[in-house]
Amino acid sequence: MRENRLRKLLAADQPSLGTHIHSSWPSITELVGHSNKFDYVEFVAEYAPYDLYALENLGRAVDLFGHMSAMMKIEQEPRTYLAVRAIGSGIQNVLFADPRTVEDVEECVRAVRAESPATGGLHGVGMRRDVRFVMEGGSPEFVQALDDAVVAIMIEKESAVENLEDLLAVKGVDMVQFGPADYSMSLGLTGQWTHPRVKEAERYVIETALKMGVAPRAEISRPEEAAQYLDWGVKHFCIGTDVSILFDWFKGNGAAMRELLGGDGDAERAEEDAAYRG
Repeated sequence: MRENRLRKLLAADQPSLGTHIHSSWPSITELVGHSNKFDYVEFVAEYAPYDLYALENLGRAVDLFGHMSAMMKIEQEPRTYLAVRAIGSGIQNVLFADPRTVEDVEECVRAVRAESPATGGLHGVGMRRDVRFVMEGGSPEFVQALDDAVVAIMIEKESAVENLEDLLAVKGVDMVQFGPADYSMSLGLTGQWTHPRVKEAERYVIETALKMGVAPRAEISRPEEAAQYLDWGVKHFCIGTDVSILFDWFKGNGAAMRELLGGDGDAERAEEDAAYRG
């Protein structure tokens, strides 16, 4: 079974660095690996199109790099199916979106852990990539690999923040990520990600996680955004998203070229688009 880089860093209380990708094209994952700067790549599957072949190919791309593992962010339903297929494809760690209750979090953990008396999970034996199909399925190493899988949860609903200590007390939760967009919407403050109530909740999540021995992670766009989180005691980061990086490049460099060409023409193109849409 493949060593889980992210688990190794958590166990050693060392910092970790990941990056987000929406693209299931494995070459993008290879580029992350070739940079030799990241400990894992997070496939943000909650927002992206993919199929089971894409998951396996993403897992194969990660396998090219001994220094890197992978994480998959999955939506609230169907949690168990998606977690099993992600891990079976070679994506060793799972970030669960939208848990609201202790029961939700317990379901997330059970989806990852082996169905054995010692681990109490729902994850059964399969002939998939993670066990080399026919070589290690059902072995003690398989059970250990599932126990090593990092279970991360999003805290992004008002009820989750209100019941935070109970959620983080669920055995098997390794990492927590605050979600300001969903949280602000759940408060009726849609789009106000930096509202004082939202920032207060974020700091509360981080401080509570540290107190309870759960690793808080911060999602940032640029390195300079890390300073505040470092001051708060955060040492796990996931930086950048492929679609945002591309959009910023298109917007910035496109504008610069339009200026060189004698005007941006934004108004004219907007009118053409409006006419085209009817």
